Amino acid sequence: MRFAVYQVSRKGGREKNEDRMGYCYTRDSGLFALADGMGGHPEGEVASQLALQTLSAMFQQEAKPRLVDPLRFMHDAIIAGHHQLLRYATERALIDTPRTTLVACVLQGRAAYWAHCGDSRLYLVRGDKLVARTRDHSYSELQETLSQVVPLGERFNRNVLFTCLGSPGKPVIDTAGPLMMQPGDRLLLCSDGLWGSVSDAAITEHLVKMPISDAAPELVELALRTAGAKSDNVTVLAVEWEAAEDGDSQAGVSTMSIGDEVFASTIQASLVGENPPDELDDAEIERSIREINEAIQRSSQKRR
Repeated sequence: MRFAVYQVSRKGGREKNEDRMGYCYTRDSGLFALADGMGGHPEGEVASQLALQTLSAMFQQEAKPRLVDPLRFMHDAIIAGHHQLLRYATERALIDTPRTTLVACVLQGRAAYWAHCGDSRLYLVRGDKLVARTRDHSYSELQETLSQVVPLGERFNRNVLFTCLGSPGKPVIDTAGPLMMQPGDRLLLCSDGLWGSVSDAAITEHLVKMPISDAAPELVELALRTAGAKSDNVTVLAVEWEAAEDGDSQAGVSTMSIGDEVFASTIQASLVGENPPDELDDAEIERSIREINEAIQRSSQKRR
């Protein structure tokens, strides 16, 4: 398995960054995930961080080195993250539960599988076309879909969601896949801070015309400029499938030579309740990737 990855997150005009993102992989399987802690509820940054940590921990347990059933895994892991949030609130006697949206993608074999809850999105671009996009779990998106069948009246605010992790009811989780990947296919996971200010057409155009290492930061800066001083947190994780190994990007990853038991992750393992850094800058991301690749090289040398 070979891919290039680039991720960036900015606080925007908010007091703190409640978005979290990251990826982890074994020799034969990769998990990419992004969560957006919800404002109006306590500790959104804890909600998003805990949801990703739960996914990462379950991936490490089950990818040996492949997942038996990627769609089942994502559904079960997202539900487990939801239960962790409820447990967190109960143990701390919180009046309200921390809540988050989440989108996740598994790349395994030559196929992609994805799942989401809420309005964090996944885009898949092939060549010059947008091949797939997740549909938000919002009343406005639902109304848009239903309006094609029957005329509807008052428009809903796009920020009003009917499901998320940490809500009183069981989360709604949509899954898709397998979709067979082709070399050069590009995936983008993002929070609503991006797509709320930048159109699908502009997102697609950037992914088509630029390397992901340029497209991701350009899109984030475009969203911040467009939204202005009141910008939401903006977070993007971009992946190119079967990226060339001889590229000059430090974010290139090849898993072909690593051992069966090697597990690598950029998802922070900080304790819940600690304050993770608000900004995940390029230097931090590149340092994490270098450390992972060094660990992989050490593992490969031991197996010789």
